[in-house]
Amino acid sequence: MDHVALEQLKKPWIETPLVESATLSKAAGCRIFLKLESLQPSGSFKSRGIGNLILTSLSDPSNNGKTLHFFSSSAGNAGLAAVIAARDLGCSCTVVVPLSAKPMMIKKLRAAGASNVIRHGASWFEADAYMRETFIENQNQDSKPDILARNIYVPPFDHHDIWQGAGTLVDELVKQLPPRDNVDGNPDTYRPFPADAIVCSVGGGGLLNGIIEGLERHLPTYQPATLRKKVRILAVETAGADSLAHSLRIGSLQPIPAVTSQAITLGALCVAQQTLKNVQSPPPGVEVTSIVGTDADAARGVVRLCDELRLEVELACGISVQVGLDRIREVMTDLTPDSRVVIVVCGGNDVTSELITDYRQKLENGWQ
Repeated sequence: MDHVALEQLKKPWIETPLVESATLSKAAGCRIFLKLESLQPSGSFKSRGIGNLILTSLSDPSNNGKTLHFFSSSAGNAGLAAVIAARDLGCSCTVVVPLSAKPMMIKKLRAAGASNVIRHGASWFEADAYMRETFIENQNQDSKPDILARNIYVPPFDHHDIWQGAGTLVDELVKQLPPRDNVDGNPDTYRPFPADAIVCSVGGGGLLNGIIEGLERHLPTYQPATLRKKVRILAVETAGADSLAHSLRIGSLQPIPAVTSQAITLGALCVAQQTLKNVQSPPPGVEVTSIVGTDADAARGVVRLCDELRLEVELACGISVQVGLDRIREVMTDLTPDSRVVIVVCGGNDVTSELITDYRQKLENGWQ
């Protein structure tokens, strides 16, 4: 693809609505804003980061004139985002999934336009290793500069272009949140950042890294107010998929032994190195708190969002909704009715109306 055609390409993600919920605000004791990433073209926030990586690859001068084929090893939201973004930008995308991938997700990948869906290996790790060895590492591009095709690896979360794309969410929040009054009513002082806290789910940390990168870009505008009162980020996981909390407990980057949570799309055995670094040493004006809930907590969040907004999201998203509503005071002891908390409704495709009915029944039967 040449640069002339590239200028005509649109971003493979959209600006999503930010809605304030009176019902959820009353339950939480503060102003709750929901950033509806579930409305992205792929059904999740992954459209931003994966879409930006694909867009950036197309604008790379070394790829000029080449036919690009993208390869993803995710049987979940990242794979679907890669297929849809590549399709919308006129490129091909192949997905390699483990043998454990759900038939529902394989069907969705094919229906979205995947060039091929290859099943290989018992785990994501094996599927990913096979894909990189077979399609990415043996291209010998350096020795064949004139080759007219190139295979591009699309990791699920650990890439700067992905974080940069996820950070566009913060650009939108700054525009969408109601402006604040100047501190103490003095026109010569800076206004505080328009959100007091942002709640997001963490799998490998692509979304968290993007939010921190976005805040790092915008917070200097709000100093010195933000240095006095930091923006809080609640980094939320479920027990059994809590790879960030595990590394924080140990003090270094370490994988969890296995994913035992039902929130399988949070199931990265290990977060990105940058994720741990961002949580341990966040930029000025940012404070990150790791919170772990249960699968039942996640299911409560799914049911509440379904009842409140008629939105269907997966457990990996429901956990942020529930924590943002019920555990926000654990982190923000200074919470007031005017505090602004943004919950990123990250969405997800591992959900059906039947699953939500099942969650509701299990919760009624005492699921904890």
